[in-house]
Amino acid sequence: MVHGQDVTSGEHTRTGSTKVLRSPGQPVPRRGQPKAKGIPAFVHGFSWGAGFMGTILLSAAVGTAIAVYSPISQLVLPFLPAPLGGLATDGLRQLGTYSLGRPVNVLIMGVDRVEAAATPEAAFDGRSDTMLLLGFSPEQGQVNMLSIPRDSQVRIPNVGITKVNEANAYGGGQLAVQVVSDVLNGVAVDRYVRVTTDTFKELVDAVGGVNVFVPADMRYTDQTQGLEINLEKGWQVLDGDQAEQFVRFRQDQFGDIGRVQRQQILLKALREKIQSPSIIPRLPALIGVIREHIDTNLTWEEMLALMNFSRQLGPEQFQMVMLPGRFSDAGEYNRSYWIISDEGKNQVMTEFFGVESPNFSGSGEPGLTRNVRIAIQNATGSPGMARQVSEYLQTQGFTNLYLANDHPERLEQSQVIAQQGNISGANQLRALLGVGRIEASSTGEIESDFTILVGQDWLIRDQQPVTAD
Repeated sequence: MVHGQDVTSGEHTRTGSTKVLRSPGQPVPRRGQPKAKGIPAFVHGFSWGAGFMGTILLSAAVGTAIAVYSPISQLVLPFLPAPLGGLATDGLRQLGTYSLGRPVNVLIMGVDRVEAAATPEAAFDGRSDTMLLLGFSPEQGQVNMLSIPRDSQVRIPNVGITKVNEANAYGGGQLAVQVVSDVLNGVAVDRYVRVTTDTFKELVDAVGGVNVFVPADMRYTDQTQGLEINLEKGWQVLDGDQAEQFVRFRQDQFGDIGRVQRQQILLKALREKIQSPSIIPRLPALIGVIREHIDTNLTWEEMLALMNFSRQLGPEQFQMVMLPGRFSDAGEYNRSYWIISDEGKNQVMTEFFGVESPNFSGSGEPGLTRNVRIAIQNATGSPGMARQVSEYLQTQGFTNLYLANDHPERLEQSQVIAQQGNISGANQLRALLGVGRIEASSTGEIESDFTILVGQDWLIRDQQPVTAD
């Protein structure tokens, strides 16, 4: 485990400043000790980054809101822990003293609550339904998020081969951190955050619902789990219960991987809602939800440092990717697994987290081969545009193309989605198209390497033929 250094303010280390990570002689708080409790973010007047931190880390960004919106300070202050009280008077000057001194990786887990647990911390020792590794890189000025499918096959010490979502149940946050680090080429996992899965449901209700496109009718009943899913296709404002249904639905050909993709879609929708000024009157309810349902070994000061870094970022500086792999074949194992692709994992860990495997023969720039699988969706509102893009790419030598259903939203700007995290290849593909922007996420067609959403800019470009280099 790599240990951290002082969090700095400006060019000099601030006396008494927080540390993002402790020195080797200082222990990390263990389960059974008091943990810092996170709260949600509000970012009116600030950048997208603080909203992201509020959604994922449920961080201390609400203190920033208090510093700017003093009329609500008396409403919110009674709900805040003591370390944040000074922000109401010192404002951004105090917030600016917290900054990242080096890259930091945080493991976020949505865990099943353990009923009738012996201690408050033990209530978080259920299986992890969601696992996200967040990498904060001050040198590159970006945040990377890796979604780890819960069915990923791993080896847990003293347990054996099983699914990664069982690590937290066997040994809590510390064991989950160890297992994730081991499977991801020894990447340093500096901190963890555990949130009970019922938190997400309550959080969605607390913000007043989220606007999401349901791609198909979702209907499923499981009496043993007390689960009933009944959602209709189309744009909807989902409440907490419906959002949980949207995420938990697995009765399609993509199973857990489709579930991971829907988690990313909901995180984006929730982030957008938290950015809205309408969130102000909901702050006390949000804080109450999060204080009760989060367990972390991040300190308040560390969360402030992460938030202060993230609030300076724009949407293009946030990248999401899913851990590459495949479904296990029927009869291959005694249970179903997501089999991690060593080559894909090595590529993602090198490109997104700067961690190389000694067995990785890649160059670090995966590039764009002509046999990559590309899905094309029409988002122009004009018929035939996806086929037109497909025919153009065929003239450029691409051989593995397919047309997906039209995108439900009309886009002015085309998008090239790096479904497997190949940002270099996505940039080359965008250059060939001559239009659009890169979307670093796994929200495209699940079976594709890249998904192209054809926007209105393609119609304009089509009037002026582009000659590819």
